[in-house]
Amino acid sequence: MTQGIQLEITPAAGKQLIAKGLLSRADVQDALENHIVVIISGTTNAEIAAEILARQDILFQKRGFYRGIVKPAEPVPTFPPVPPVPARAEDIVLVRGEWKEGQTIYDIASSLGSKDIIFKGANAVHPESRTAGILIGNPQTGTIGPCQAAAVGRRTTLIHPVGLEKRVDRPVYELAQLVNDPSVNGPHLYPTVGIPYTELDAIEDLCGIRPVLIAAGGVAGYEGVVRLLCKGDEEQLAKVKDLYLSVKDAPNYIL
Repeated sequence: MTQGIQLEITPAAGKQLIAKGLLSRADVQDALENHIVVIISGTTNAEIAAEILARQDILFQKRGFYRGIVKPAEPVPTFPPVPPVPARAEDIVLVRGEWKEGQTIYDIASSLGSKDIIFKGANAVHPESRTAGILIGNPQTGTIGPCQAAAVGRRTTLIHPVGLEKRVDRPVYELAQLVNDPSVNGPHLYPTVGIPYTELDAIEDLCGIRPVLIAAGGVAGYEGVVRLLCKGDEEQLAKVKDLYLSVKDAPNYIL
């Protein structure tokens, strides 16, 4: 008999959930074993990198694994105080599972092919149209440039792990036309050809049911929470509950 449960997913839990979902996919497992996987620096991708490298008994430093992020002018204080870690402009390049330390997307993009995978985070996602967008401050477009070139020119799979707290209410290519108007100040918005991958996709891949986003928001650290309705049979919901318990207490990202 079909039943339903509701889940409260924080952004931090969502990052871990997305990582678990992606690493369960057959195409990702094949690319890790036999081809090339590139993980562009970003806070969600840090969870993906950490999970992959942990399997090789490599302790990966998630803090600082980003280039540009949206953050407050002053970091939220931690107790006890933790000094901030500066951003490190690096990516994780895995060739048949082996980490090629020091390489970035710029070093490997021209070598990628149709069986390789790039993970690149996003700043906007429209789940209904399956479109994602990247905020651009670099006039040369930054890392999305070589990612997009590989995806279009070499048919490399480009996946955007992105939390539902970044959802928007119109397809990203429509928003890009508004944002990129010459009269507008601030970052540009780059609509990509990549495939967005959210918590909805992760639960579907891991548990066999597609949740519905029914509400969002909260206070006291729950400002970015999304509330998902999961409906399925007893076995499916048991998987959902176990999965939820494994991520629900994920700590917030510390700069």
